Amino acid sequence: MKIEKNVLIMSLFPNEITQLFDQTFNTFKSYEQENPEKFIESLSDKIDAIAVMGGTNVSSELIKKLPNLKIIANYGVGYDAVDVDQATLSNVKVTNTPDVLNDEVADTAVALTLCVYKNISSANNFLLEKKWLKSEFPLSKKFSGTKFGILGMGRIGKTIAKRIEAFNCEICYHSRNEKDVKYKFFSKLEELAEYVDTLCVITPGGEETKHLVNSNILQKLGKNGFLINIARGSVIDQKALIHALQNNIICGAGLDVFETEPPIEDHMLFSLQNTLLTPHNSALTLECRKRMATESCENVFDFLTKSKNLNKNNIINLNIIS
Repeated sequence: MKIEKNVLIMSLFPNEITQLFDQTFNTFKSYEQENPEKFIESLSDKIDAIAVMGGTNVSSELIKKLPNLKIIANYGVGYDAVDVDQATLSNVKVTNTPDVLNDEVADTAVALTLCVYKNISSANNFLLEKKWLKSEFPLSKKFSGTKFGILGMGRIGKTIAKRIEAFNCEICYHSRNEKDVKYKFFSKLEELAEYVDTLCVITPGGEETKHLVNSNILQKLGKNGFLINIARGSVIDQKALIHALQNNIICGAGLDVFETEPPIEDHMLFSLQNTLLTPHNSALTLECRKRMATESCENVFDFLTKSKNLNKNNIINLNIIS
């Protein structure tokens, strides 16, 4: 069903979401233009909605230039590139697709954790390079029964915790507020890092959490500790992390996200043997991509048609006037 509403698509989406928006709305793609700013200005009074992917900046200035803008729909969970405060002041809803990728991200957290404990990547290279013919692979570390710390006990944090229970780990967490969960709460991140064997980062990005995991936290985690980051690269002080990995301040790290994405070709992390790196693909499954595309489009459709089906869990700034 197509409705006569105008959607500005600012990010190069996967084909399936672009097609879905094209079939449902009148779409205008700024990323295809030589001069996106001029293109947007020419449409300023026509745009009802913005569709965007994490990392694409939706600034205060842009929101002010679109007088008829009603909703900014994020494809995915992260919305730290959107000026939510200005959107709220301008009576513009901001939505995301929070629950559709819980399983995929949690699966990745567990996979990264097991791989860094068991040195899976190095073991694979050891075999392919035919080193097994000459020597034994170094011993790895046991994960089951360890202390597992989660930084951020939101939807994904809870999904990760449920999976980690299967490994008989003691699960602990730190967040801004204590949650209604059975796991041990630490009000100070330093104390959590010092207590656990693994620190798994799954807290939102943005200025509030920038470099929350710094050299002090890494020191507390210690030489037997592992760091897993599936949140945002900005949450960790990457220079401090590289120093910690190079100097055995921590044992190892599994990273799906980086401060700059993609990292530069000769990034120092690439030369470290005690890391496992993936290209921010924790949610990139065929199933998840399809669900995110559908839900992102539905957020716009349901809001613009004033449908009662709009999922309030997907609205970031619920406190604005509708």
